[in-house]
Amino acid sequence: MTAMTTNVQGQLEIGGVSTGELTAAYGTPLMVYDEDMIRRNARAFRESFIESGLEFQVAYASKAFMCKEMVRLAEEENLSLDVVSGGELYTALEAGFPAGRIHFHGNNKSEEELVMALEAGIGCFVVDSFLELELLHELAKEREQQVNILLRVTPGVEAHTHDYIMTGQDDSKFGFGISTGQADRAMQIALCKPHYNVLGIHSHIGSQIFELDGFQQAITVLSDFLQSVRLECDVTLPVLNIGGGFGVRYTEEDKPLPISEYVKAITDCVKESFGENGYPLPEVWVEPGRSIVAEAGTTLYKVGSKKIIPDVRTYVSVDGGMTDNLRPALYGAKYHAVLANRPNEECTELVSIAGKCCESGDMLIWDLKLPPVNFGDTLAVFSTGAYGYSMANNYNRIPRPAVVFVKDGESRVVIERETYADLVRLDR
Repeated sequence: MTAMTTNVQGQLEIGGVSTGELTAAYGTPLMVYDEDMIRRNARAFRESFIESGLEFQVAYASKAFMCKEMVRLAEEENLSLDVVSGGELYTALEAGFPAGRIHFHGNNKSEEELVMALEAGIGCFVVDSFLELELLHELAKEREQQVNILLRVTPGVEAHTHDYIMTGQDDSKFGFGISTGQADRAMQIALCKPHYNVLGIHSHIGSQIFELDGFQQAITVLSDFLQSVRLECDVTLPVLNIGGGFGVRYTEEDKPLPISEYVKAITDCVKESFGENGYPLPEVWVEPGRSIVAEAGTTLYKVGSKKIIPDVRTYVSVDGGMTDNLRPALYGAKYHAVLANRPNEECTELVSIAGKCCESGDMLIWDLKLPPVNFGDTLAVFSTGAYGYSMANNYNRIPRPAVVFVKDGESRVVIERETYADLVRLDR
């Protein structure tokens, strides 16, 4: 979570800017990003890989949070970019991101999206199905274009995380299964396609992972698979992409490892596994998203109604909810929060934070200790930087919030607040 600092007025500060100033200037709900923290996290990945001595790429997983300014920041920090849709690709190109450092994911890319990516000359396609394997090559052939690809494979490793964000097991909508033989078949097909330059393989075992053993097991399986390809097809593929999924702290219950420890465990295992097989050390690609932006984000809400049910529960409602943070309703995600205007007061009330949507399931936090809460207080919910705005929606015709970056005591808007006029702009 963001380290909590307060000013002389006793208000929470983010990036040297008081939350009182932020809400006065931009209103609520408001998503606030500590720019320095984003940059520190990005640099921690790169510096750790440099220390390993391996060739590498760190690609920011833009699905965690994307806007043009975030894309520009990723470029400034020498990251590559992982996109999963035409909309994400369009945003990256509009922001001027170098196409050669863009990797295109997705289990069901449309023909229009593939053509868009081919025309842009992106650096790599992560091929996810037999249909895509054929379709992309036909489109490349029509254009007389060579295409770099990775095959997404599922190593049969189950990460210790929520079912909805676990992706490396055999029963997954993503990729070609190694144990089922599909990965071997897909590789043989891909290597015979003249317009493909097969760089290697991609795997992603899940998200919000705290243990190292899942990554280590996956790398061992992937190393053995690449060795079998080498022996059967007489080709040595140079790239191993192990995805992302590095855990972050949402509450005190979460115990993520430092970024450097994740990277060291991965690179050490790559050296060991590939060394044992006598396979040249591959270039290692990773795709952190959540671990770069989650803890850098804080959402500020204005407190509204308060409902006390004697001997049962006290509900405190805020002016946002599942329209700006769907994760609690989607898979029971947990968060911590404080009163930003009175963060140092003694917490004497046990409350539950409700959103304003017309849904009983629109609850942000259950059983939170706070000082006595009053109408007009500002609630700061921490670690909302990943999958908050990117999943934001207009349920109940609620406009999406503004997003600001803060740094060195200054703030700037990176996404404007939606208006009611925006909500009806496409209506006919």
